[in-house]
Amino acid sequence: MRVIMLTWEYPPKIVGGISRHVYDLAHALVKQDVEVHVITAEHPGAAAEEVEDGIHLYRVTPQGQGNDFIHWVQLLNDAMLARADELIPTLLGGPGLDATGHAQASGPVLLHAHDWLAHFCGAALKHKYHLPLVATIHATEYGRNNGINGPVQEYISSVEWNLQNEAWRVIVCTEFMKRECEHALHTPWDKMDVIPNGVDPSKFQLPDFTPEDKAAFRARYAAPEEKIIFFVGRMVREKGVQVLIEALPKVRWGYHDAKLLICGGGYRDHLVNLAAYLGMERHVYFAGFVPDDDLMKIYQIIDIACFPSLYEPFGIVALEGMAAHVPVVVSDAGGLPEVVENGVTGITTYAGNPNSLADGLLKALHEPETVKRMADEAYQRVLTVFNWDVIAGQTVAVYDRVWGEYRKADWA
Repeated sequence: MRVIMLTWEYPPKIVGGISRHVYDLAHALVKQDVEVHVITAEHPGAAAEEVEDGIHLYRVTPQGQGNDFIHWVQLLNDAMLARADELIPTLLGGPGLDATGHAQASGPVLLHAHDWLAHFCGAALKHKYHLPLVATIHATEYGRNNGINGPVQEYISSVEWNLQNEAWRVIVCTEFMKRECEHALHTPWDKMDVIPNGVDPSKFQLPDFTPEDKAAFRARYAAPEEKIIFFVGRMVREKGVQVLIEALPKVRWGYHDAKLLICGGGYRDHLVNLAAYLGMERHVYFAGFVPDDDLMKIYQIIDIACFPSLYEPFGIVALEGMAAHVPVVVSDAGGLPEVVENGVTGITTYAGNPNSLADGLLKALHEPETVKRMADEAYQRVLTVFNWDVIAGQTVAVYDRVWGEYRKADWA
């Protein structure tokens, strides 16, 4: 089986969660004997074409300067389409199309588009080569903005609708996202497959990170007696960083030595000002963007991982905390309760409620043995449920179903 994955981001280009999702899924699919071809955007310093760990990578350059982000996405899709037009005939083992305009494939060849940013290329290839298209919808514009407000959001939502309409099957990461796609995009219930995201726990095992190294590294961010509450993510409203800062006065009233460590790129002046307004500026450390090597070390020195999102289709960062064997405190937004089971694998709190978040954090700070048991159970879930080998098997099952139905269809 050969799969052409279309994505606007792929490491080392990392903007959101799609990049890491596609990277880990592609590696897990290769282990299951799937031939994976990833077509994505260029990134400074990354090879235009290479085979990495068995994955065929093609990084393309949009031609011309986009007037805005949406125009740039269209230019990117044009470049992706041009490269795919060179690739697909070689995968089909012939000129690509027979006399009736249908694909000549000696074995399964599928297209897999990730989110609306890859829709235009995916749909064009589907119709040109008569190949089945699978789509993963990672989030919706409706959900990100709590509704559709304005022409740009309306446009993006319309592209999302077209993507799910063109796809043979639609993959979503949680039951929450399944409901959201049905509501916001009118995706048929029986057209969707729920396959969770995953995490590689081996990334968090740092045998060479000695206790002395940990102490020195930890000293960058906090005093020895302080307990570190950690957040990583984009500095945008939907991630709820402001709720975490608003919860800090109550947390410190109940546990004097609490310290916030906030990592992530983007505009943050409003958050710095909020911490100052609340008199908490000395107790909040904004580390900015941190490279993965440092991020893995940070997970070794923190006491609690906290993700108080207002909107979250899944919550990969919560999985990372679980994989690092760290107690997690999250909100009950979106798909997070499907990842973190309250009182079993972590603590969930009411989304957008600083008092509820503070109560959850204080429980974690005052009951270390309880949250350690939760962290142990959470780690077992990572190994058995949120495991990329399991997820890749579920994805291959979707591919097999699509190819089987496709071969029986008149359109094939």
